[in-house]
Amino acid sequence: MNTTIKDCKIIKLPVIKSKRKGSITPIYNSVQIPFDIQRVYYLYDVPAGSERGGHAHKELQQLIIAASGSFDVVMNDGIKEKIFNLNRPSYGLFVPRMMWRELKNFSGGGICLVLASLSYDENDYFRNYNEFIQVKWQK
Repeated sequence: MNTTIKDCKIIKLPVIKSKRKGSITPIYNSVQIPFDIQRVYYLYDVPAGSERGGHAHKELQQLIIAASGSFDVVMNDGIKEKIFNLNRPSYGLFVPRMMWRELKNFSGGGICLVLASLSYDENDYFRNYNEFIQVKWQK
C-alpha cells in the first residue's frame, strides 16, 4: 500500500470535562487510533525557528498531538504537500507509514506528544528525502 496525503488525517480525541478539575483525554490502543501504541515520547523546549522531523518511516505509524502550545506539521507524500496546524490537545494528526514529515513553527512552551506504533528502530527511518522518494515511488 502506498500512502498519500489523503491518508493523513486529524483525529478528534475524546474529552472528559470537569468544571472543578479540568479535562482529561483518554486514548486506547486501536480504539481512537488505528494502531497499538508501542512507544510514547514528547518534544519540548524547541527553540524558536527550529525544525524537527525531517524524515519518514518505513513501517511506523504515529499520532502527533500538540499537548501544549502549537506547531505545524508539514506532510509530504513525494507528490503533494499539506500543512497541518496542531494547537489543541484533544486533536491529533494520524501519520501513516511512508510519509515525510517536518515539524515547524513551535510556539513558546509548545509540547509535541507522539504516540508510535513501534519501538525505536533506526533501520525504520528514511533520513534522506531523495532516498525516500526513490523507494516510495519505485515501480
